[in-house]
Amino acid sequence: MAEKTEIFSSPSSPPPSFYMVDKTGKLSSPSLPSSPPPSYYMGEKTEKYSSPSSPPPSFYRKYIISYINEQVELDSRSEKRVLLLESAGKESCCIFRVPKSFAEMNPEAYKPKVVSIGPYHHGRKHLEMIQQHKLRFLHLFLRTASVDRDVLFNAVVDWEDEIRKSYSEGLEGSPHELVYMMILDGCFILMLLLIVSRKIELYESEDPILTIPWILPSIQSDLLLLENQVPFFVLQTLFDKSEIGVPGDLNRMAFSFFNLSMDKPERYWVKHRNFNAKHLLDLIRMSFLPMDGYEDFQLTKGKSRKKSSSGLTLLLSATRLSLQGIDFSLRSGADSMLDIRLKKNRLQIPVLRLDGFIISILLNCVAFEQFYAKSTNHITSYVVFMGCLLNGKEDATFLSRRRIIENYFGSEKEVSKFFKTICKDVVFDIHASYLRNVFVEINENTSKWYSICRSFLLSPRNFVALRFRPIYRF
Repeated sequence: MAEKTEIFSSPSSPPPSFYMVDKTGKLSSPSLPSSPPPSYYMGEKTEKYSSPSSPPPSFYRKYIISYINEQVELDSRSEKRVLLLESAGKESCCIFRVPKSFAEMNPEAYKPKVVSIGPYHHGRKHLEMIQQHKLRFLHLFLRTASVDRDVLFNAVVDWEDEIRKSYSEGLEGSPHELVYMMILDGCFILMLLLIVSRKIELYESEDPILTIPWILPSIQSDLLLLENQVPFFVLQTLFDKSEIGVPGDLNRMAFSFFNLSMDKPERYWVKHRNFNAKHLLDLIRMSFLPMDGYEDFQLTKGKSRKKSSSGLTLLLSATRLSLQGIDFSLRSGADSMLDIRLKKNRLQIPVLRLDGFIISILLNCVAFEQFYAKSTNHITSYVVFMGCLLNGKEDATFLSRRRIIENYFGSEKEVSKFFKTICKDVVFDIHASYLRNVFVEINENTSKWYSICRSFLLSPRNFVALRFRPIYRF
């Protein structure tokens, strides 16, 4: 210790033994005075600190110790709440917090406006209005379903571990608090589904949640946010304990509820009633997937086709493809907006009714596909494809004139900007895309067109014919 003592021999630099760690992990100094003696400023110790404007070394030591203790306290708090669980990459984890880096272009698109569901936004001040009605809906569900609260609690508490594993973050709170939250939020959702799908009679014709025009559409959007979900098995468990409906009714009720904003025919939903979804967002996401005509329908991340195309690239914009011989047309009668087909040089695209509700679904479905390890990438493939076509406002105008886009969102420039923004940071494997063959065939067609034009122009005879072509005036 002799060498170390010499290093810290200055009174302003205490030896290592000066700093001690107590049982809580905090630094302390047993010899540190609470305040310097008056003589400290009177020149008795050293002339260096004779001015009251120059604090003594003990002041700096006390400040440093206080700062380090604050950092230790902050670190210990952050350790209690794990931001990304080790199980987040497993199939059981399906509800994620959207990172700021991913959401920076549309930060409000992933946050609830009127109602919190699940733990991520629980207790937010601006969501208190609907939160106050959840208990009323719980009591209504208990009466309507002829079930006791203890029965629901005992049924859900058995799923506590699975519930925690469904979220990418470590959840704070006791098991009782978590289970009560799941029951309260789950019964609120179920009552909305039951009332809107007319499984039960409207219990109160003047309920504000159902009669004030803007509330229900806002709730619908909030229930399809990735951060605002409860596991589907929680809803199914609560529904199974009731005396309402039959197996399979839950999917059908959810479709009826969200169809208020999606406006699809009944035959559209019949095809999707047997899906096993992870949550409501996943259920609606799966309803967009084409049911036939794509051999890669079940293709998931991590699996790619054996056949590969080394030169496979993304597409040119719609206006440029049109100049290169690709004919754009509306595909009428398609069940899904994702059902894009290419026949020879004719690209057939179903109508995209672009409004705030669909935009919210697209953003959150892309986020889900980016984070959930076992998801297909259909929505991501679709937005990347449309993002290629919509490179500028002239492309949005071009597709709108062909009735491929029905724009209820904003200007053509805003439509183009939206698709360019949503595609900015996504991870996309074109070889694992359900639209892979469409990408391949369009690239092949444009390459042939380029070769034909090049061969034509390189011919001296054709060049001369074009150069000296007579101009007719009428």
